[in-house]
Amino acid sequence: MVSRQSENPTLQDIAAAAGVSTATVSRVLNQPASVSEKLRVRVEAEVVKLGYVRHGAARALASSRAYTVGAVIPTLESAIFATGVNAIESRLDAEGLTLLLAVTNYDRTHEFRQVRNLLEHGVDGIILVGSDHDEKVFDLLEQQGCPFVNTWTHDEASRHPCVGFDNVTAASRITEYLIGLGHIRIGMIAGIQAGNDRARDRVAGVRQALNRAGLDLAPIDLVERPYELAAGRDGFIRLLGRPPQNRPTAIVCGNDVLALAAMIEAGGMGVQVPEDISITGFDDLPFCEHLPPGLTTVHVPSRQMGTFAAEYILDRIAGRPSAMRVELPTQLMIRGTAAAPRR
Repeated sequence: MVSRQSENPTLQDIAAAAGVSTATVSRVLNQPASVSEKLRVRVEAEVVKLGYVRHGAARALASSRAYTVGAVIPTLESAIFATGVNAIESRLDAEGLTLLLAVTNYDRTHEFRQVRNLLEHGVDGIILVGSDHDEKVFDLLEQQGCPFVNTWTHDEASRHPCVGFDNVTAASRITEYLIGLGHIRIGMIAGIQAGNDRARDRVAGVRQALNRAGLDLAPIDLVERPYELAAGRDGFIRLLGRPPQNRPTAIVCGNDVLALAAMIEAGGMGVQVPEDISITGFDDLPFCEHLPPGLTTVHVPSRQMGTFAAEYILDRIAGRPSAMRVELPTQLMIRGTAAAPRR
């Protein structure tokens, strides 16, 4: 039996076939953005033709790098994370790095295991979501000297690097918009706050906006549900399944999935949106503008977050200076699901 190593062509084979130096082949494979497109296409054609595959263990041993970055996200069931992950992968790929993905399902113990597993694979950096992590995660990353960055959150007081936005301010802004329309009793279907700083911050933002207006978020008007359609529909029933004089006239939802669930359940209950109830979301998923009458929501810069997070890790790997904290703006997307309350 012939071993894989003996069958695999070498960098010298690729260089000879493409008529370039081995250094050029190395740049095409490791830093494709550093060579011209014409040259890259020529070398990559020979790589494919000869069936060249880099030996990962040997490459890592020679360079003390794995050329991989890990991303640990809460779930694969949310399209909003997919957009950010795509941006991360695209930016890393441009520099010849591979993305390894792990999922926590909002379980901090599971997250610690996933981070440890990625470190055991020798990743060059790790991207996390949120700032609410077990301290053991931060301790392990710092002990191993592994660059990392929190995303989806921004906190100037944090000692950890972050790329994201202010969830409190964004939630306050959309609540203020509803108050400006004339709503004085506003409810909320929030995500599960335990272990999720983004969900907690959005609840805090709603409370702050209401308090500034001399209003409050009554305990009966706040329900927490997982980011699932069935759970969101149940949350809507809890808020609207009361006599009209004892229910909110507007509902702020912790994300667009919960808002979509609320709109579905409203239709089933014969409740008109926005005539009988105003509903807002958070994230601005692609369906929001196409779902009649268009979901009023907060646009989250998920693609930019992914790109900036990848840039931070790349800078740290290369020893370049990089900003510890990057705050990105959100945008209020005013559409058709919010209106003044009925008199």
